[in-house]
Amino acid sequence: MTDTTSAVREFKMPDVGEGLTEAEILKWFVAPGDTVTDGQVVCEVETAKAAVELPIPFDGTVRELRFPEGSTVDVGQVIITVGGAGDALPATETEAETQTEAVAAPAEAAAAAPAQAAAPAEEEQKPAGRQPVLVGYGVAESSTKRRPRKGAAADTGTTAPAPAAAVAPGGGVESAAGAASGAGAGVNGHGARPLAKPPVRKLAKDLGVDLAAVTPTGPDGIITREDVHAAVAAPQAAPRPAAPQEQPVAAAQAAPEAPAPAAAGARETRIPVKGVRKATAQAMVGSAFTAPHVTEFVTVDVTRTMKLVEELKQDRAFEGLRVNPLLLISKALLVAIRRNPEVNAAWDEANQEIVQKHYVNLGIAAATPRGLLVPNIKDAHDKTLPELAAALGDLVSTAREGKTSPGAMQGGTVTITNIGVFGIDTGTPILNPGESAILAVGAIKLQPWVHKGKVKPRQVTTLGLSFDHRLVDGELGSKVLGDVAAILEQPKRLMTWS
Repeated sequence: MTDTTSAVREFKMPDVGEGLTEAEILKWFVAPGDTVTDGQVVCEVETAKAAVELPIPFDGTVRELRFPEGSTVDVGQVIITVGGAGDALPATETEAETQTEAVAAPAEAAAAAPAQAAAPAEEEQKPAGRQPVLVGYGVAESSTKRRPRKGAAADTGTTAPAPAAAVAPGGGVESAAGAASGAGAGVNGHGARPLAKPPVRKLAKDLGVDLAAVTPTGPDGIITREDVHAAVAAPQAAPRPAAPQEQPVAAAQAAPEAPAPAAAGARETRIPVKGVRKATAQAMVGSAFTAPHVTEFVTVDVTRTMKLVEELKQDRAFEGLRVNPLLLISKALLVAIRRNPEVNAAWDEANQEIVQKHYVNLGIAAATPRGLLVPNIKDAHDKTLPELAAALGDLVSTAREGKTSPGAMQGGTVTITNIGVFGIDTGTPILNPGESAILAVGAIKLQPWVHKGKVKPRQVTTLGLSFDHRLVDGELGSKVLGDVAAILEQPKRLMTWS
């Protein structure tokens, strides 16, 4: 994972899952010049399975971030370089500390920066040194001079072909793209990449503020948190279109995760499919066309189960735990599997075998901002009801925060999908790949129901069980679904059947 050939060590993109080949960098938590320690989280990446925080395995000072946020990086590629603790950054990087998220122009397109008018002539004759660029697009020639003092002239009076770094009017350092744009500077007067520190950039990204439209009030034209909040309160100016020579190398890092709003009158919007959503799509296609699905339905009176839920909420054994119908539905499915263990199996295509499993890793389908995730509770069959409640609460909250680990989504045996939370009565769920069955739970509603010979309003829901017909025949599937329904109708069977 590291390379200690020189004083600079390299941290490569690890395989954070099993056999994954790439990951997208969602967020950097460090910048060039920051000191890092062994085990410190330096970035968050999204694989085809989950969002994962990456800790760095050594101490030192960050020298270079090789890829901007939003980049998809192959496993094994170097993403960050770290020098020895206390190592100073090259002058160019130190001067541009406030632009640590910017991406420098490619080395092959860079040339020596024009000298300032106030610089001595003999200084102009010195050959440009080999200097690392800000965020690792190779090495480019750049000016190593300190920025001019306030009031010093910065007008060269000449035109240079796209320098790698140029001194901005406010004394800061511009990227090559910003320097090439010349008079076409952004609204705040600091070129294509406004000056702002990483926390301020994150704040602007979270609030949906375009930094190019923010008026800076900080020293040397740096945008502050107050400037961002002021921009939220005031109507934002429309960002200027990029000039042809301003291809958004730096802007890629600040690109929003969500697709840009469609222009007025647009008839189509294209959204890249990647990460969790891409993996989910591939898995669902593979499942639908590999496992022969059969789905059965049953409508059941769950009034007694709903009463039990309310009673358990008052029980001291469940204090601090979330008690809801999903808890008892999960327990009902676990009991049904114990009574019909053959349903808990997998199909081994390579060996043409049915693999009977004597444990239950219960998957819970969760809708998250990154798409559908199905983490599972390991060895759910061994848990007591309070333990199952705690595990369900942790699983759901972790999934919604986008912190589900790849390991939490591997090894599932059966799954529950609660479509009732969306007001849906029933559906035909698709099997999670490698699993034998999935139970869909519809909305629980008051409906007219014949109870003890009279029509009364009762809490009713519809259950749908899809199963792999290579593993589960109609009789076995019907027994499992019937047992779940029977328990929810008479929850005392949780005791008599356990």
